[in-house]
Amino acid sequence: MERYIHRVMYYETDKMGVTHHSNYIRWMEEARIDFFDRIGLSYRTLEEEGLFSPVVSVECSFKAPTTFEDEVAIEVKVEEYKAAKLILGYDMTKIGSDETVCTARSVHCFVDREGKLIALRKTDPELDSILRSICE
Repeated sequence: MERYIHRVMYYETDKMGVTHHSNYIRWMEEARIDFFDRIGLSYRTLEEEGLFSPVVSVECSFKAPTTFEDEVAIEVKVEEYKAAKLILGYDMTKIGSDETVCTARSVHCFVDREGKLIALRKTDPELDSILRSICE
């Protein structure tokens, strides 16, 4: 799968010129939406169909700093998928040095418009099949 590329913006850095840690979570979301687009599952389309995937938890391990204008490649992979739970892993590397700057994961569930937990194998067998095939 192709990696998502993010270029660090000046406003994402702190007074010391280093990327503020909160931005890595934003980048995870950017990469996650891009990942879903690449596998043919637009977030917008899923939400229009009444399927939502909120973040349940996030975990980040910062390995090296990034600064203004650094380019960061973010690889997203499905670490675990069960009918109502999805765990995604993120490997972020600085382009040019291939230095790992952050490893992370996000845990998601699936809910309907009313916020009721749903199992994809029952409510969206096509999406269930796609996620299962990526996991294997």
